[in-house]
Amino acid sequence: MSCDQTYPFPQVFLVDQAGGLQQPDQPPNLVPCWSFPPPQERVRSRRKSWSCMGVSPSIALVVLMLFLLVFGALGFESYQIFKMQKELMQLGEKQIGECDNHTLNKDKEDRPAAHTYSPLTLRWEARVGRAYTSGGVTYQFKDGALRVNESGLYHVYARVELIFKDCSPTSSFSHSVFVRRADRSAPLTLMEAHRAGFCSQQLGHPWTAESYLGSTLQLQEHDRVYVNISHPTYLSHSHYANFFGLYKI
Repeated sequence: MSCDQTYPFPQVFLVDQAGGLQQPDQPPNLVPCWSFPPPQERVRSRRKSWSCMGVSPSIALVVLMLFLLVFGALGFESYQIFKMQKELMQLGEKQIGECDNHTLNKDKEDRPAAHTYSPLTLRWEARVGRAYTSGGVTYQFKDGALRVNESGLYHVYARVELIFKDCSPTSSFSHSVFVRRADRSAPLTLMEAHRAGFCSQQLGHPWTAESYLGSTLQLQEHDRVYVNISHPTYLSHSHYANFFGLYKI
């Protein structure tokens, strides 16, 4: 801001010691005034205040957009990698499951095993329903035996269910599993059970009793395994009540 030099200022008089007035030698032509920086300096300083560390806002915006693009690309790539890993895991689990099923089916076909049913007598059925024989184990229809064609450790099991139409306190029965071998003339008992005292207090009424035998046994090649009960005529007519089987461990 500048001062107007044409503005009239009051005159200044000097007083001497005698008390007279004296005219000033020459009036002052300049007075002190304050000036401001020119507009160009003000605009320049304003531009400097808008910038950050000497970088203009447009350049900063471009850099920010580049950063956003880079991070967006990285996020998209991470999503694609995660998706591929998930698909590979699902594919691997499917292949493992198929391999396990194939192994189980193959193991079922190759492992020596058998499972049979008997709805009426001890002549077992080896090809009806869930009954089967595999891995060299054969069923002999002429005597109702399971023949083992491979030596090893086997789990043998048998269950029978009997119905006593006229049950009494003295009613009882025995249940056994035995084997016949080529080098033995007499059968060898493997498991045996005796049941008694299973009737209720009401005499003369039908009563159902059951027996289950199971054990892990060492069998030899060509062994023939049988099931025997003392009262075969009392066997239940239920198809799945009486079963007999074995499998190699």
